[in-house]
Amino acid sequence: PRYRPDWASLDARPLPAWFDRAKVGVFVHWGVFSVPAWGSEWFWWHWQGQHDAAYERFVRRRFPPGTTYAEFAPRFTAHDFQPRQWAQLFKRAGARYVVLTTKHHEGFTNWGSPVSWNWNSVDTGPHRDLVGELGEALRESNLHYGLYHSLMEWFNPLYLADKQNDFKTQSFILKKTMPELYDLVLKYKPDLIWSDGDWEAPDSYWNSTSFLAWLYNDSPVKDTVVVNDRWGQGCSCHHGGFYNCADKYRPGTLPDHKWEMCSSLDRLSWGYRSNMSLPEVMDEMSVIEELVQTVSLGGNYLLNVGPTKEGVIVPIFQERLLALGRWLETNGEAIYESQPWRVQMENTTDTLWYTSKGPVVFAIFLLWPRDSVLCLSSPIPSPGTQVTLLGVAGTLEWQKHPEKGMLISLPYMLPSPLPPQSGWAVKLEGVK
Repeated sequence: PRYRPDWASLDARPLPAWFDRAKVGVFVHWGVFSVPAWGSEWFWWHWQGQHDAAYERFVRRRFPPGTTYAEFAPRFTAHDFQPRQWAQLFKRAGARYVVLTTKHHEGFTNWGSPVSWNWNSVDTGPHRDLVGELGEALRESNLHYGLYHSLMEWFNPLYLADKQNDFKTQSFILKKTMPELYDLVLKYKPDLIWSDGDWEAPDSYWNSTSFLAWLYNDSPVKDTVVVNDRWGQGCSCHHGGFYNCADKYRPGTLPDHKWEMCSSLDRLSWGYRSNMSLPEVMDEMSVIEELVQTVSLGGNYLLNVGPTKEGVIVPIFQERLLALGRWLETNGEAIYESQPWRVQMENTTDTLWYTSKGPVVFAIFLLWPRDSVLCLSSPIPSPGTQVTLLGVAGTLEWQKHPEKGMLISLPYMLPSPLPPQSGWAVKLEGVK
């Protein structure tokens, strides 16, 4: 069927199946904001949009008087950017898709956009097509490629003029935003478009529905592409493909629409900060906890890293990604291609979550029970029920709980002053 440029028609499009099966993605925030590498990726706005005193002081101390944001661009060198190494790291992290910022709200494009003269990664800074190079490397590694794109640009004169006119004019859309979106799709054939920067104006200003109708009807990725829900005021959590709703969104109960939780390893920023300290970085346990809760509630988990201006993913981020990958090597069967079960979490605790695949149920417990006996109240066992612990050979002994559910005897763990920290999954066959 042809999709019409209205939400009723566009929202009826089934979501391509690869996205729900993938479950795990990596988000990459990289741009000119990686040069000051301080505060957050909203550096330019805090400094010159809000005139935040801390940002003004930072620039005064570190840069010559009269420095402009544009002067940071040549220092965005990407000297050490090795796309194949990134792709291998993301693959080893267990990611099935990767989303790169092609353009943040600063307007600088990470490819040679024909409508972003001199404010792009080919004309200045790296003198490289970062979007294209990473895409090639990811496809070699069989990873899906998503492109983040901001509809608005804080200081673009065309955007500011439209805003001044209460968004009754559209010169910014016709000369900048739409040409770039079409260019990205035709050039890089993305599997996902992660839209952002939509909140100041309605979708009618952005021309969102006509772009999406073209994307779904006539673009080279019409059958495979997935989009999010940030296409204009009031769209979030209501229209589009999968729902983001808000950054770091946690629904609490099972939503009736496919969603994604985006989270960042640096708890305080999406872009790289040179003054980041260890307590501000998510630990392995927190990452696994977020992943498990998200997938149990039917979501995908998109975990962000901010590379340096040279294109380095700092070792602490690599370490966290590889820890996630090791956990998924053992427990991925309970995550990838899973579905929410009839019960998502054990009602007494938020440390025990369920997923399922057909008749098989997985119980993922985030804390090791004190006496090594796992008590599950939700599954109803049968005489033929079989229980295994992912990553451990052989089956586990279990018995019916006197009141409800079942008691599972876990393997003996070596004594340690600290409880083992990371999350485990038992596979239950023959339960209801």
